[in-house]
Amino acid sequence: MSNESSVHVVMFPSAGMGHLTPFLRLASLLLNNHCRLTLITPLPTVSHAESHLLSHFHSSFPQLNLLPFHLPPPPSSPPTSVDPFFHRVQTLRNTITHLLPPLLSSLSPPISIFISDIFLLTPLVSITQKLSLPNYTLFTSSAAMFSFFSHFPTLAQSKSDEISFPVPGLPFSPLPYSSIPPVFFQPTAIFRNLIMEDSPNLTKLHGVFLNTFESLESHSLKALNNGEVLKNMPPVHAVGPFLPFEFEKKNTSTPLISWLDDQPIGSVVYVCFGSRTALKREQMREIGDGLLRSGYKFVWVVKDKIVDKEEQEVGLDEVLGVEHVEGIKEKGLVIKEWVDQSEILSHKSVGGFVSHCGWNSIMEASLNGVPILAWPQHGDQKINAGLVEISEWGIWNKSWGWGGERVVKGDEIGDAIKEMMENEMLKDKAVKVKEGAMKAIGVGGDCEVTIQKLIQKWKNNVNKNV
Repeated sequence: MSNESSVHVVMFPSAGMGHLTPFLRLASLLLNNHCRLTLITPLPTVSHAESHLLSHFHSSFPQLNLLPFHLPPPPSSPPTSVDPFFHRVQTLRNTITHLLPPLLSSLSPPISIFISDIFLLTPLVSITQKLSLPNYTLFTSSAAMFSFFSHFPTLAQSKSDEISFPVPGLPFSPLPYSSIPPVFFQPTAIFRNLIMEDSPNLTKLHGVFLNTFESLESHSLKALNNGEVLKNMPPVHAVGPFLPFEFEKKNTSTPLISWLDDQPIGSVVYVCFGSRTALKREQMREIGDGLLRSGYKFVWVVKDKIVDKEEQEVGLDEVLGVEHVEGIKEKGLVIKEWVDQSEILSHKSVGGFVSHCGWNSIMEASLNGVPILAWPQHGDQKINAGLVEISEWGIWNKSWGWGGERVVKGDEIGDAIKEMMENEMLKDKAVKVKEGAMKAIGVGGDCEVTIQKLIQKWKNNVNKNV
């Protein structure tokens, strides 16, 4: 560290691997640019995966200051129908106002910048305003989805019988009614109420970070920064695609990589629906059937529970049926444990990705130029799938609907996989997307320039106040 006062960044994530992973990747960018960083860690974590990631991250960055944020025990167990991640977010929002200020006042040196997860926006704005702290947020999805998020209170006043809605900032507006998650139309839904409360407070922020890049989302980024989506929108900074951590590679399953090493270039289909999507067993068996029908080798990560707990694991025979497990041994690998997705997508043998279109997965596919078969399950994933489709590096069969709406049959899945793997245009477009991603994170690229300019601005502010 130089003699000049260093920038002290405090970061506050919320819950779920889909939010924690990009949050820590942004933290690593700041740490590698010599910021002093305090990470507020809500405890206990919802899942073991979050706990392990935090532990590995701290081991890799021992200079990081971890500040535990101990949540009070719930008065009673939440109903089983409540998503445990959204229940955690709600608990955080209810406790931040009185538990956080004493923690912040204990920190030294004084805080320069505060960065929080988008789900914590409203309660944190009131705190940072009282403390006169520059307040930024990390939105963990696409610029297209951020446009929707920002515009939603206006959209919510639309007539419910409309079949599509104009959304400024979307490259494929108007947005079909069918692409809006059903939960957005449920007046009592936690997620809907969060957006209705948070969107009007976006203008109180000093800036927004997005894990995306200019060549992929130039339309949305321009609209956001020109005030077309929301008047008085703070600066929106594209600082992606975030790179995976070095320590993730140490946990790679050697047998898996050895198996991939033995396959021809571009011949393997990778299938994964993210850390929070648990498919019904009937659907999983149809996926198994579809993979076999496609004729391609595959790596398939299966998940039949939303949260990983220490209860007795259910075997693959029970999840997929004995006949499927026996049949797929010849054609691929089915894995029911954590894998390093970045390592798989970067392998030369992987030629296509059957994905739910969670944003972290899309960014990892972009870095490796892998074509996508989009199969959105919930949340932001249809908007993200629309972006992949319009960018022409993926295909999306809209008749499959949201996950769980209907059981998609094996013959449909097999045909779609063949189309993805044999479409040369998709491969060419995927390579161009990769080139844009690599340029953004290269030396002198948008990501480096944006981060360094912001840090210099923060340093100047710190030095003025010394």
